[in-house]
Amino acid sequence: MTYIHFIINPISGSGKHNLTPELIQEHFPADLYTVKTDYTTRKKHAVELTAAAVQNNPDYIVACGGDGTINEVASCLIGTSIILGILPVGSGNGLASNLNIPRDFKKAINIIKKGQTTLIDAGKINGSYFFSNTGIGIDAMIIKKYENSGRRTLISYIKSALISSFEFKSESSIISFEGQTIPTNPFMVFISNSNEMGYNMSLTPKASLHDGLLDLVIIPELSFVEKLVLGYYVLRNSVQKFKKAKHFLVTDIHIEIPSKIFTDAQIDGEHYKLKSNKIDVSILPHSLKVVV
Repeated sequence: MTYIHFIINPISGSGKHNLTPELIQEHFPADLYTVKTDYTTRKKHAVELTAAAVQNNPDYIVACGGDGTINEVASCLIGTSIILGILPVGSGNGLASNLNIPRDFKKAINIIKKGQTTLIDAGKINGSYFFSNTGIGIDAMIIKKYENSGRRTLISYIKSALISSFEFKSESSIISFEGQTIPTNPFMVFISNSNEMGYNMSLTPKASLHDGLLDLVIIPELSFVEKLVLGYYVLRNSVQKFKKAKHFLVTDIHIEIPSKIFTDAQIDGEHYKLKSNKIDVSILPHSLKVVV
């Protein structure tokens, strides 16, 4: 008997997915599967629900939502033998896209039933895990405004990006990795484990979930015209053509922002306020088993 526990975010993707226990149970015969479902009611609730489900030792825990929900569920599975399943019903769905998990409900369910798995890397930033990407700088401000807009749509994301490009002010920072130290006033420090950040956009199209490395992109302070050019390249998935974007493959990164006390960051598309001006980022190779 295979035990599968579903953690469902009912408001992911504007709440239009209509996932119900009855709908899910239809696809898992009771003589072969034990199926349980929980619904989140607030941010971070998936962490609590997953931690409780882990105590019952299911074979799979399936995150039904976007990258934020997946992050909360997957973070609880590091160090366990439980397999992560994904039903991508969120807005961006960057990690699911990288893993070739379709948005089509029946196709995604069939992937879970087939049970083929792979091990992927996980990143860690000041004690929090990430599986797709993390960053400080303008992308943290974009995500904060995006969350506050109350609308999880591509248009809302682009609007948040445009407003942030006018409001964001870079802070003097010291970035250290692989024996290098780079003092900079960064417009963006983007650290990715995945080749997509959602909405089919990417700053790191060659990033791999399996190589034991993080893709680091540092973009310094930009003029207004340069910001417009960068935006064009982001929408075209060709940031590598933007000459001021410097790309590195790393395993550990240390960032210090002397003028700050706390630091705004985005972690897998969710806004976080880190209670430090010192940020440590590292990679945990092959630390999460995912059904694909």
